[in-house]
Amino acid sequence: MSARTHWYQVFRAKKFYGSLILATAIALTSGCSWFSKGDKEKAELADPTVSAAQLYDEASSSMRRSDYGNAIKKFETLEGRYPFGAYTEQAQLEVAYAYYKYDEPDSAIAAADRYIQLHPQGKSVDYALYLKGLANMDRGDSLINKIAKPNLAYRDQSILHNAYVAFAELVNRFPESKYVGDASIRLVKIRDYLAQHEIYVADYYMQRGAWLAAANRAQTALTKYNGSTSTIPALEILIAAYKKLGLETEASDAAQVLKATRTANNIPAPKA
Repeated sequence: MSARTHWYQVFRAKKFYGSLILATAIALTSGCSWFSKGDKEKAELADPTVSAAQLYDEASSSMRRSDYGNAIKKFETLEGRYPFGAYTEQAQLEVAYAYYKYDEPDSAIAAADRYIQLHPQGKSVDYALYLKGLANMDRGDSLINKIAKPNLAYRDQSILHNAYVAFAELVNRFPESKYVGDASIRLVKIRDYLAQHEIYVADYYMQRGAWLAAANRAQTALTKYNGSTSTIPALEILIAAYKKLGLETEASDAAQVLKATRTANNIPAPKA
């Protein structure tokens, strides 16, 4: 090999390794820019010198940007570091709302319950109960359900019952709360949903010839959810079930109640 060839190969090797080093440096620099935001956020959360006020301000800023995931991290970090601080009680409440907006109703309910347990005389217990009711109504929702809301009468009734209990406690304990108006409207709607569910089940039993079971369900709708929008359908099922059971007297009594209900509400009887 000639000296000229040797030096040419050395030059090519140096050029290759120089390019490789440059490419690696660029990649590392780019990588730093990719992860710098997340690393900065982690560093802030890990920094023990960050004050409660700073954590609360940053969490609140995240809430305003609808960055609920980051808000949750900061609120929970604040509580963990400053469990008896001036911002802690409010952070415990705010994290419940953040979970609710983050579409994690179970976590929202747990956070609201925790706030109520830790601060039974707290100034925002009414709001915690209201939030608990809202979150219960959203439990089990899929993406499809959020776009096209289903009839809640066909959903898990324990969820609606839990929502009803939370709203009812709010209305009974805090009649002057600014959330009472909306909670009262929701209570009426939930009662209607629960009554509709009884009618749905009663109709199912009627179609299968289970007359007694149908009558019992219709009776539940009438007694437990008196005054709901399902009163007339419940009476109609009750009359039909009694007739199938041969209980003519009971069917006649129910028919009289049905007639009076229609008259009182200006609802004409269906044409035969």
